[in-house]
Amino acid sequence: MACTTNAFSLALSSKPNTKSSSSSDFSPNSSHFFVRVHKPARVSNGFRGRICANATRVMDQSVDEKSSEAPTIVEVDLGDRSYPIYIGSGLLHHQPELLQKHVHGKKVLVVTNTTIAPLYLDKVVDALTKGNPNVSVENVILPDGEKYKNMDTLMKVFDKAIESRLDRRCTFVALGGGVVGDMCGFAAASFLRGVNLIQIPTNVMAQADSSVGGKTGVNHPLGKNLIGAFYHPQCVLVDTDTLDTLPDRELASGLAEVIKYGLIRDAEFFEWQEKNMEKLMARDPNALAYAIKRSCENKAEVVSLDEKENGVRGTLNLGHTFGHAIEIGFGYGEWLHGEAIAAGTVMAVDMSYRLGWIDSSIVKRVNDILVQAKLPTAPPETMTMEMFKSIMASDKKVADGLLRLILLKGPLGNSVFTGDYDRKALDDTLSAFCKS
Repeated sequence: MACTTNAFSLALSSKPNTKSSSSSDFSPNSSHFFVRVHKPARVSNGFRGRICANATRVMDQSVDEKSSEAPTIVEVDLGDRSYPIYIGSGLLHHQPELLQKHVHGKKVLVVTNTTIAPLYLDKVVDALTKGNPNVSVENVILPDGEKYKNMDTLMKVFDKAIESRLDRRCTFVALGGGVVGDMCGFAAASFLRGVNLIQIPTNVMAQADSSVGGKTGVNHPLGKNLIGAFYHPQCVLVDTDTLDTLPDRELASGLAEVIKYGLIRDAEFFEWQEKNMEKLMARDPNALAYAIKRSCENKAEVVSLDEKENGVRGTLNLGHTFGHAIEIGFGYGEWLHGEAIAAGTVMAVDMSYRLGWIDSSIVKRVNDILVQAKLPTAPPETMTMEMFKSIMASDKKVADGLLRLILLKGPLGNSVFTGDYDRKALDDTLSAFCKS
């Protein structure tokens, strides 16, 4: 299935959304509650070589279907470096062999943080050692939060690895969200010039996006993810039971990346999200499992087509140039990554409309779905035009001094990664969303 046009159009003023579109429903201090996420229905994945992924027809998927025992497996096709993404409920407890078969050597280092360790570290150690007494497991527990995603914190991983006398046959296991996954991945890429890596993501953001594709790294005070490497894991194990303890705010943040896939390349998935966002926010287990699976399918195909982000993979950064500027300018950790990306997505869509590349119905639909997900639709009021411009000038997507952006162009589900745009549109967008 190719990307399709939007099936319906909603009326909107000829003026694009500005800062007045900010949702009063967004609050960075949401309460949280817990549910159990059950096993997703197994769906085969028969895609390869198409720009718009479709392992399964999205609109035919019912979130009320009874799920099966077997995990879904999505393959990231990189030739002899290909690896599986296992998605299902209870995988750590009931299917430890999925994890064990990707462990190299007899020594494992689990990298996690102060939030996740009390919840899941023992479970992961049990999964690694159950019926496998020859494996010894060390751990390093890092402070939790984006503000700790730096070289100083990374050194704690190296310190533990060296103190434990780990060798080139060891395996690093990332247990946590995107910050842990990025740092553990970079540590694995660097320690002894590269050791085995397994990703066990524990939130929606990491399960649906950041654990897949091999991007690793740390932040610098002048820019996000400027220091890092492409380094792929042996596998990604998504045990959806780890979403049981996910706070509401983290859930919403992760959905920002899920929404992205529908906008840039999978219009039917976006339409599914519009119909099922209430179930996603209510933590319907099958809806969440399906959204994660579908996102992984899209990510896996894009990575297979463009591993090092020389072309189509750049479109996965929709909203990220604006969003990263918010994270840096407002302060790492003040907003969650997905919150900043949501506001950045609205700004990218606004600019796309000002360029005449999309129609007004898409602008409204994007705003509406983000509001429904209780995500911000404008940057913090403290962000100025000059702050945006200064920070964006150091963005990773700058090439030969030219800022390249990911924008929507054409029917819903189509995007471009380009530096060929009218600079006035960028200035107008920044002016619309900033006080000065």
